[in-house]
Amino acid sequence: MPTPPATLHVLGALALELRGDAPVHRQALAQAEVGALAELIAADLAGFVPEAASLDLITVGAHYDPVELLRPGWPLHRELDQLAARAPRAGVAPDAGRVIAFGAHDAHLPGALTPSTDHLGGPFRLVPFVLGGSEAVAARVGEAFERELLERGMAGAATALAAQQAFGVQVEHARYLTVHDLAAMMAMQYDHAGLAELWPLLETALLQPEGEHWLDAPPEPLVHYTSGEARIAMFEPRAWKTRYATEAPCDTPECRAKLEAQHRHFQARQRQIAAVLGAHGIPVNFVHCPDEGRAALA
Repeated sequence: MPTPPATLHVLGALALELRGDAPVHRQALAQAEVGALAELIAADLAGFVPEAASLDLITVGAHYDPVELLRPGWPLHRELDQLAARAPRAGVAPDAGRVIAFGAHDAHLPGALTPSTDHLGGPFRLVPFVLGGSEAVAARVGEAFERELLERGMAGAATALAAQQAFGVQVEHARYLTVHDLAAMMAMQYDHAGLAELWPLLETALLQPEGEHWLDAPPEPLVHYTSGEARIAMFEPRAWKTRYATEAPCDTPECRAKLEAQHRHFQARQRQIAAVLGAHGIPVNFVHCPDEGRAALA
């Protein structure tokens, strides 16, 4: 019996840039409604790279915040793939791709596909998709998408209109991105938000979950990503001063008040970084550090 071809997946999303002041009426589509949008997405993708038509397109009638897609192991895409594995293939030609779209039943999406209520309301929403098939075809399609989608991946007018009408939103731009394109866009956004130092650690967690990375760049908090978690140093007061305010005097009430304000700002930055990491699905562990070194986080 011949060995079946290996399976490779292309991970991406239909990105919807919404008008910021317009309401969002629907987060998810019913199962009966999602098929039409999925067919349009499949046609668009095949228009970029014709071989994409021979791959299975798996998507969901829901839209998500970027942090819900950009998580170690790509859990939202993995959930789509695992749910699609149960779909029958009987009657489908071997060289033809299926369009598999998941929608809500009785207002509930299957599996772990429900968008998080913690991340609603942003102006940039994503409808994820997976393209799956033989290793050779998926590799070629994936390579072409990585080269071309960011430059010429605008969604068709019919697709943008269908998404707008289905979700009850005002779409200003609709385009396709791979998850790597999305990561590059988020890196720029984090740079503009003053979080550039954190991005290499996040990128390691996304692209090499088994790897490690240090954020060791004072005045930033000390963070070590290792063993699938981010360990944030919680310094004792003397250790904090030694690392972050070595030359600062503390022999007057005014100096001590200034140091206390600086320490509060540092703690707020720790909480901000922990919140960003948590939003990306990275476990955070605050570790007591009696000195200014890195040994406690190793």
